[in-house]
Formats: sequence, structure tokens, C-alpha cells
Amino acid sequence: MRNPPLGQVIAGSLRDVPDFPQPGVLFKDIAPLLADAVVFGRCIDALAAVPAAAEADLIAGVEARGFVVAAALARAVGAGVVPVRKAGKLPPPTVSASYELEYGSAEIEVPVGLLEGKVAYLVDDVLATGGTLQATIELLTRAGARVSGVGVLVELSFLGGRDRLTPQLDGRDLTALLTL
Repeated sequence: MRNPPLGQVIAGSLRDVPDFPQPGVLFKDIAPLLADAVVFGRCIDALAAVPAAAEADLIAGVEARGFVVAAALARAVGAGVVPVRKAGKLPPPTVSASYELEYGSAEIEVPVGLLEGKVAYLVDDVLATGGTLQATIELLTRAGARVSGVGVLVELSFLGGRDRLTPQLDGRDLTALLTL
């Protein structure tokens, strides 16, 4: 039996959670995808095949679901992992950036000294408005890394995140395994 297309498999592995984390937001829960070894493995294999990921020294994962993707992808491509954490969660010294979400604001940070002169590939679970990834690209760059590209499991195209990131990516790869 032939494997169905990855996008179809991912779509069937998502759970929609209405009004989370606040009214009016439809949260795309990837927990069922992560719990399915075959589906999760196919996602990691697809991201590992992206040249921008394969050339990376480090895979940067955005807290918290991005950590899971980053760790698995780093193992697949033979790279290290850098956590992009919420402010106050890493011991100092850190570099931080503030940004706006579709439902509020946040601050993220990375450790000082891990990224200098490294090539980093950035991953997260969902690309929505692009605020988190835009801030993370700026943060990784300020910390001394060259960002080779961005990979996400799901892109919510109706929120315009790709358009927001395109100028910042400056021709670098943005891979979404499923675009909704």
C-alpha cells in the first residue's frame, strides 16, 4: 500500500482546539502528530531532506513544541540543539527579543556564546502571524548565527506569516510541511 502524501497525513493528525488560549483563537494541537511515531518520523525525515537544515551546525527550536521538533531534527542531521526560551527560563547571560503574538506579546531569549559563527536552522510547530519566528531570526542573528532557513510543520497561510517573514529571510528557505 502506498503512503498518502505527507500534508494529508499531517492534516489528519492535528486536533483543533477552539477558543484556546483565548476566545476567538483556533489552536492547532500537534500532540496527536507527536504521539504517532510514523507520522512524526515522516515529518522529521522531510525536514532533514531540506538542504538548509542539512547544512546547519545547530537546530534552534522555539519553546515549547519547537524543542521536540528541533531535538529530533538535530539528531537526524547530526547537529546540535539551541533552545529558544521564554524570558527568565535560561541562566544568564542571554540575548533577548520582544515581539507581538496574535493574542498578546512575549519575550524570548537564547544563551550567549553558543551561536557565534554557527549556522542555525530554525524550527517550530506552526507558522501563524510570523511574529515569533521573525523575532527568533533577529535574535539568532544578534547572537552571532547565520540563519540558513526556517522549517515548520504547519503554516496557517490566512494569517500572513510567510509574507511577514519573506523580507527577513532574504531568499533563504522557508519550508512548511502542510499549508492551511
